[in-house]
Amino acid sequence: MKVIALYNLKGGVGKTAGTVNLGYLSALAGFRTLIWDLDPQGASTFYFRIKPKVSGGRKKLMKGKGGHPLDDHIRGTDFELLDLMPADFSYRKMDSALDEIKKSERWLSRMLKSVADEYDVIFLDCPPSISTTSEAVFHTVDALLVPMIPTTLSVRTLEQLTSHLDTNGLGDLPIWPFFSIVDRRKKMHRELMAQVESQDAYFDTFIPSASAVEQMGVERSPVAVFAGGTVAAKSYLNLWGEIQARLGISPGGA
Repeated sequence: MKVIALYNLKGGVGKTAGTVNLGYLSALAGFRTLIWDLDPQGASTFYFRIKPKVSGGRKKLMKGKGGHPLDDHIRGTDFELLDLMPADFSYRKMDSALDEIKKSERWLSRMLKSVADEYDVIFLDCPPSISTTSEAVFHTVDALLVPMIPTTLSVRTLEQLTSHLDTNGLGDLPIWPFFSIVDRRKKMHRELMAQVESQDAYFDTFIPSASAVEQMGVERSPVAVFAGGTVAAKSYLNLWGEIQARLGISPGGA
């Protein structure tokens, strides 16, 4: 089982769109895939036409030393091999609840172990912050997938994230940035992308600013489902190919 978090300190950078599209493509490729929507806003949950509600909320979910089994809350989507652990508005108080748990940074890992035999790939759609919840994410995932708009502030937040991980003994955690909502007509976008071309951490693929991605909110589906021939759909497919190669996984052998 491989666990990947879509994470950024900033909001509005294409994190949820990335989660939904990459999760769908993972399942389409034959991987048993789970998306856990950890953001109380529940955007990923909305895209899959599932009610943003966990029975009993975070309290039931976090009950006991090992946490309540996820199987009680996971929902199937309209797509084969793709399941969703929905958001719940009570997640907004997740940090305060985790502060009361011993070794809270291991809580998420313990929860996911309960479904380790059921999934090949798990995507975490994370809220945009450094918090007790994000610390649990950092101690759980195999890699942080970081969508970034090619602007100065986005580059700065990546530096802040790297510094935080180094300071807290997590400097070995792979950080895989990729550019999102890219407008090649903008000089700043072109220049910032050119500056990192030689850095191995960045993916070659970028996600363009595209109406098809914006249309996801109307269609409530991954881009490939309703606009498979678009540049955006092909870009997500290429990005998933790069991610799969880095993870070194294949269907049936993850």
